[in-house]
Amino acid sequence: MAMKQFKTESKRILDLMVNSIYTHKEIFLRELISNSSDAIDKLYYKALSEGLSGLSREDFKISIRIDKENRLLTVEDNGIGMTKDELDNNLGVIAKSGSLNFKKENEKKEEIDIIGQFGVGFYSAFMVADEVKVLSKAFGSEEAYLWQSKGAEGYTITEDIKENYGTKITLHIKDNTEEENYEEFLEQYRLQSLIKKYSDYIRYPIVMDMERSKKKEGTENEYEKYTEAVTVNSMVPIWKKSKSEVKEEEYNSFYKEKFMDWNDPARVIHTQTEGTATYTALMFIPSKAPYDYYTREYEKGLQLYASGVMIMEKCSDLLPDYYSFVKGLVDSQDLSLNISREMLQHDRQLKLIAGRIEKKITAELKSMLSNDREKYEEFFKAFGLQLKYGMYSDYGTHKDTLKDLVLFYSSSEKKPVTLSEYVKRMKENQKDIYYACGETVEKIALLPQTEAVTEKGFEVLFLTDNVDEFALKTLGKFEEKEFKNISADELDLTTEDEKKENEKLKEENTELLSFIKEALNGKVTSVKLSNRLSKHPVCLSSEGHITMEMEKVLNSMPTEEKIKAQRVLEINPKHEIFHKLQSLFESDKETLEIYADILYSQALLIEGLSIEDPVDYTNKICSIMTK
Repeated sequence: MAMKQFKTESKRILDLMVNSIYTHKEIFLRELISNSSDAIDKLYYKALSEGLSGLSREDFKISIRIDKENRLLTVEDNGIGMTKDELDNNLGVIAKSGSLNFKKENEKKEEIDIIGQFGVGFYSAFMVADEVKVLSKAFGSEEAYLWQSKGAEGYTITEDIKENYGTKITLHIKDNTEEENYEEFLEQYRLQSLIKKYSDYIRYPIVMDMERSKKKEGTENEYEKYTEAVTVNSMVPIWKKSKSEVKEEEYNSFYKEKFMDWNDPARVIHTQTEGTATYTALMFIPSKAPYDYYTREYEKGLQLYASGVMIMEKCSDLLPDYYSFVKGLVDSQDLSLNISREMLQHDRQLKLIAGRIEKKITAELKSMLSNDREKYEEFFKAFGLQLKYGMYSDYGTHKDTLKDLVLFYSSSEKKPVTLSEYVKRMKENQKDIYYACGETVEKIALLPQTEAVTEKGFEVLFLTDNVDEFALKTLGKFEEKEFKNISADELDLTTEDEKKENEKLKEENTELLSFIKEALNGKVTSVKLSNRLSKHPVCLSSEGHITMEMEKVLNSMPTEEKIKAQRVLEINPKHEIFHKLQSLFESDKETLEIYADILYSQALLIEGLSIEDPVDYTNKICSIMTK
């Protein structure tokens, strides 16, 4: 029995495949089962095309058997089998696939759908086995042959005996090492879980000999073990059924079991597409965020199947980051796979599918927003932050996709509203969309600036998330309306008469305002009389592009360089404190300096900013109180 050498650079390729191509050793079982499914497909197709009798789809199966004592694992099918030459050509030449050739020969015929295409999956068996035997008998042949190999050194092919056509692959599982546990691949429960994970939807029964126990007849507590052949795969995936065939409870149960969630999904998206991108997708929008969703540990992605065989647990390329909360799967027979089913080419097909999935999710969210507002608001509480990050990220590339999906709390409606709903309620003379930033809705409502704007009858959007203002700044405009921060220095809601009166007061108090600015020693860029305050004595506003809220957010990041907004101290000329300042300017400039610093500190606190020296602030309050 002469040893044959592999017909390519076998040692290098086998080493590469075993150690690099496949990231998880457990993949070998998926590959062998897929090969068995291909072999049955070929025979079934042959029976259909040639009108062969005696072959029924119900008779086909894939059998898995374990012999723990001898460390043997067997995968057997009653498919088309292989001749001696086919064993030599298909298994002797690494990266040559009989399935690929078969598909090319029949590519114009719709009935055929072969999973394996690149002929390396079989060799993944060497990741877990130190010897592999393939006993095969081709359909219609009288002879059977045994292919046998211990790895890169080569293989032998000898004549053997096999009663029925098909292929039987026997692996001698490696002994455990300090680094690797191979024993698990001889455990019934482990193999069963791998079949459920990767091959649950192979369209033929996968049968395992399962150990069972039953009470012995005529005894009370004695049991005897027996073996029973059990089908361990589902065969028909839920996403292959039409929507009308699947009940809501079935979708919910599938989601909770498959994606480890206690709650029913907020929305189910079941879609089938044919044409330039042929695929089936079953996706779920969760009702609540996973505990790790807003952490670095969270991984986005949809499960990716090729003709019912899972090839990737999480394909991140199928989901944009702003829809990373979506769970589900995509099944396509048209994806281009390279030498491993684990590694996808970033080709046009995948991009087409990803683009269509994005549009489908967007449409579904808009539908939920329009038709089930209560459920959408619950969804937005969980994942709205991600949508707003999506508007801001990638230099605003996706802002138009997401602008109609975001919600902000409304000062007049007392609930979250869309930008479109805000614009529809705008007053005839209102040119801009007003917003205010703060830690909570309650704190924003107490801002002097908020009071001033709402008193004039304008609606204000309350922004409580760090990313909110950045998202609106990125959007720039909505339906030709600009966004205006009510704390910005440029905001002007006064009438012409009010402007004239304010300008007169400014001229009369120029020296006072200059003195207060100098007393604050660079803490503000200017001090001005406010035309927006009615009851409060002071407030802070900002000049330029960086607002005070943006300053807080940017400075909370772990960077050495700190950002500072150009702060403006605004004083209410109608408040009695202003008259006190005028009096002190004439009589007691030293006390006026203390007042200036106290008022500035109060303005910081109102804005939600910290005071640089709280002790100094309290001491100054005490000094004023004791005078």
